[in-house]
Amino acid sequence: MATIRYFPSAGPPVVIPLHKPLTTLGRALGNDVHLPDATVSQHHAQIVFNGRDFQMEEVDRGADILVNGKKKRRVRLVNGDRLSLGQAQLAFSIFSDAVTAPQVENSAGGASEIGGLRKLHGFSERLMSSNSVDELMETLLDDVIELTGAARGVVLLIEPGGDADTPPQVKASRNVRREAIQDPDGGISDSIVRQVIENKRAVIVSDALTDTTFGQSESVIALKLSSVMCAPLLSQGEVIGTLYVANDEIKHLFDRQQLDILTIFAGQASLILQNAMLLSALRADKEKLSAELEDKRFGEIIGSCSSMLEVFRKLQKVAATDISVLITGETGTGKELIAREIHRRSNRAQGPFVTVNCGAIPENLIESEMFGHVKGAFTGAIASRIGKFQQADGGTLFLDEVGELPPQLQVKLLRAIQERVVFRVGDSRPEKCDIRILAATNRNLEEMIKTGDFREDLYYRLNVVNLWLPPLRDRGDDVFILAKALLSKYADELNSPVKGFSPAALAAIKKYGFPGNIRQLQNRIKKALVLCDRTLLSAEDLDLGPEAQAPIVPLEKAKEDFQRRYVLEVLERNNGNRTQTARDLGVDPRTIFRYLEKEQNPMPSGAGTRE
Repeated sequence: MATIRYFPSAGPPVVIPLHKPLTTLGRALGNDVHLPDATVSQHHAQIVFNGRDFQMEEVDRGADILVNGKKKRRVRLVNGDRLSLGQAQLAFSIFSDAVTAPQVENSAGGASEIGGLRKLHGFSERLMSSNSVDELMETLLDDVIELTGAARGVVLLIEPGGDADTPPQVKASRNVRREAIQDPDGGISDSIVRQVIENKRAVIVSDALTDTTFGQSESVIALKLSSVMCAPLLSQGEVIGTLYVANDEIKHLFDRQQLDILTIFAGQASLILQNAMLLSALRADKEKLSAELEDKRFGEIIGSCSSMLEVFRKLQKVAATDISVLITGETGTGKELIAREIHRRSNRAQGPFVTVNCGAIPENLIESEMFGHVKGAFTGAIASRIGKFQQADGGTLFLDEVGELPPQLQVKLLRAIQERVVFRVGDSRPEKCDIRILAATNRNLEEMIKTGDFREDLYYRLNVVNLWLPPLRDRGDDVFILAKALLSKYADELNSPVKGFSPAALAAIKKYGFPGNIRQLQNRIKKALVLCDRTLLSAEDLDLGPEAQAPIVPLEKAKEDFQRRYVLEVLERNNGNRTQTARDLGVDPRTIFRYLEKEQNPMPSGAGTRE
């Protein structure tokens, strides 16, 4: 049963068991925990037990609650927390005390226990503020030795991956003079340590040489041990090591109270080691990720699939030239990032990189935005202003979503690209500009040319070299590298506790199609980092639960869908020549007609199906 221990300014401490779902604390006599202190409110706080956790909450909004020196309004209590309500000092323990009602302890035992609590409180504060695991382990051993009267202490850990016969290894050792022990292995009883590991229970030996259990142990006889205590270090119910203290000079040194203190400190040591192992694993993951990114990074772009390697190869060749490049691909594939990398590797890298989002500017303003205007050229033109072309002089102009340009501006853009001169709105004087043009679109410009929505001559001016960016779903394991890189970047920016993905989340990321590509992946991760309180993101945190997966279709339908897409792809490559397409595919021309009819007249959902 958990307890609250109250330390009045005068007199011994009082222990109150927490046996109710709701325990009230305050100065009023009706409270479950009566605190006769003028600095405490009548009804100061309450502790709520939900069946698993104890949570302290304020009752009086004007009353302060300090937990381990930090002001809180609501907090989950953990073993060893030191509480301050006004000037009243209390301690929370998750372990059961041998009391049935508030009682007064003898002065010697009370003083010893208060000292242990103070040491534990101080150690807990250092645990929250220190990053040095070695320093914390040494402090832990120094405190335990001082409290128990032991002459020496060691922390032993079981090596990960070792077999059952592999003995635990000493990771920290201290003697009564607060020094590291030169040969710590030489003073440890293997039989005592082995029993603690096997039984997962702390052991106290008052006189090892006459003890019925360990008296015949070779290590006990050889070392002439006297007083020994050993407690297990547990992580999620499994023993990861032991906390071992001994004094070979004094028999019957340790009692049950000191064993309880050692057990509590062992719990704290377990927390340190869990944090240390997690930190070590995270550092290893970060180093591994950094190494992978170095191998798979092209400037600021990450990718190692064959299609991205082909993009990098082309990019490296065209970057040093001044020819125009058209970057195509679905929305969210990183077209602007590619454009910036071309600029960064070009001989114009020292010049400006100017972006124009052709789809975000109102049609009546886009000419002024692109080429500038003179004062009085139109209503609202209260001053002359240069356009994006002039701003990019000596550098690179990136036309994003160029497929959204209205037809009348396409003519002026073509002239500006051909002659490298622009005319401001309302001005007849040409202005020269030395720029390189990069453009991007997620639309099919060739189809737009056929429908008259995009000028063919402008298309060939922009599309000297085409860089097609593959969708994320076709980039294989790149999605894992990108997800980990984005998580690492945004977790630091957002101060998130998240350190990685759960195995189920990684599986869901791999299966999901990501129609919004890298931008969608980035947004999902950002949202999850803000809302998630755990250290690992789940598939649900990323909105990639079972309902997000593509439905499984019958094999025949999947084959039919693939064949239809492939036929249409080959037909497009043959510029719509159905006879040539049928010849290439080795099928009857009527098959091509059949697929074209399905494309033009798709079957309504559910039509033609049987129960």
